Amino acid sequence: MIKQLTAIILASLLWILPGCSKPKNGLKVAATPVPHAELLEFVKPDLKAQGIDLIIITTEDYNMPNRALANRDVDANFFQHIPFMDQQIQQFHYSIESIGKIELEPMGIYSKKIRSLSDLKDNGTIALPNDPTNEARALLLLQEQGIIQLDDANNLSATILNISSNPKNIHFLEVDAAMLPRSLDDVDAAAINTNYALEAKLSPLKDALVLESKDSPYANVIAVRTGDETRPDIVALKKAMTSEKMRDFIEKKYKGAIIPAF
Repeated sequence: MIKQLTAIILASLLWILPGCSKPKNGLKVAATPVPHAELLEFVKPDLKAQGIDLIIITTEDYNMPNRALANRDVDANFFQHIPFMDQQIQQFHYSIESIGKIELEPMGIYSKKIRSLSDLKDNGTIALPNDPTNEARALLLLQEQGIIQLDDANNLSATILNISSNPKNIHFLEVDAAMLPRSLDDVDAAAINTNYALEAKLSPLKDALVLESKDSPYANVIAVRTGDETRPDIVALKKAMTSEKMRDFIEKKYKGAIIPAF
């Protein structure tokens, strides 16, 4: 995180030094490494052919991309779903918006200790993402599997305080999303976002005990500042990211672990 912010600050300083200028056609996009940066890398040559220099800034900190976008350190970001973006807009008053859904990364429940959620013992421990929207997402998935019941079955802002029924008296450990794969040695199971599962060499289709269904509301989007959605370079980015060429790439590379959402 420090490295990424330092890089942004240094780049900004270089642009204002005498004799230096910001690349005229540079398009800076903040993204988490897998799969978002990989998908951006795929369209980079096509954008280059249109005279657009795509600059990809990677980070594993979920709070950095929207802050950088609002502060004009980047032109767009690609890492989040709409419930997360809406929560950040409400909390920080960012003037940002989605320009389109790109792909869905089904959240999964993983374990090194059990082979099925039916094997989960009383008083077991499950690790959850500690950011509000992904914690709710994990709880909704556990509710689907009958592990818990929430006081509102459709609450996209649910926390562990909204659990109304917990027959097995499961304990919940709230962990930074990026650290969840490392928690598997210490808990009975963990709800892990697909991007972090892939980074940890976990296969959602082979290793997950359960996965979200394809009708999940958590498709990942490209976000830009409000008012920038008609910029020619932003329009070109959206077109490249929602092309049939991109659809084929997602389907062939990720083999169902990530699903096109356009």
